[in-house]
This record gives sequence, C-alpha cells and structure tokens, in this order.
Amino acid sequence: MTQRRVSLDDLGAWLIKGNAERVDLTARFRRDPQVTSWCVRPGYRARLMGPGQPVVFWASGSRGGCPYGVWGVGRVTAAPVVDADGGWSVPLDLTVLDEPDRVPRRRLRADPRLTGLEVLRQPQAANPSYLTVAQFAALHDHLPTT
Repeated sequence: MTQRRVSLDDLGAWLIKGNAERVDLTARFRRDPQVTSWCVRPGYRARLMGPGQPVVFWASGSRGGCPYGVWGVGRVTAAPVVDADGGWSVPLDLTVLDEPDRVPRRRLRADPRLTGLEVLRQPQAANPSYLTVAQFAALHDHLPTT
C-alpha cells in the first residue's frame, strides 16, 4: 500500500508517534508533560512542516500495555532541524493531556469520521503522519474543552 501524498491544502494536523513499549512514556510525561521536540523521518512530509501547524501526539504500543491513542495536541514551532548524527527532529510546543483526557484508539475507531486515519491504517509508518482538515475537526469532538 502506498502512502497518500500530503497536501498543505488538506492538512489538518501532523501526527507524531511515540512507542510506549520502547520508552516508558507514562513515566516520562508524568514527570514533564511538555514536548519541545520529536524525531521525524527525513522526506517531503518533514520538509512541509512549519511554524504554527497543529500537531497531535499518538502513543502506540501493545494492546496489553497502556491504552494508546491521542495523548496530546500542540503546535510545530519551527521547521525540522538536523542534529549532529544526521537525524531530524521537529521543534514543538505540545502538552500531553492528563490520563483521563487522552483519547483511546478504540474511541477513535468507533467514530466513522476517523476510521480512515493514516495511523490506524498504517500504524508502522514513520513520523510524521497526518490528519486531514475534516479528521482534525472530528478529533476535536473527543478532546477536552479548554
């Protein structure tokens, strides 16, 4: 299956993933819920990322571990940067939600407006993934109001 080309015309938000099986994300975000940077794969999607664009944090892992799904929402603060080892990361202003406010995968799968999310269709795809404008609007119905 080939990945759909992302267009800025229909970009609702970027989606970055962290694997809760590889890193103890629960403990990390309990200590500090702020995310200021996250790794992304070099490519055309990363080159499209820019300041002010919305970003969603998705925690993944096994179904037996912590509940995974949308754990946070924020904004890209600058274009991705290349570190000394050649890896790319994107600067962010993102806050991980308190545990009761996180949106579990099962709830997103139950919403017909969100069943086509790339992260559900291709969970192993590299960062960044994305949500369309319509999908990001539908996600807002599941997020806490502020």
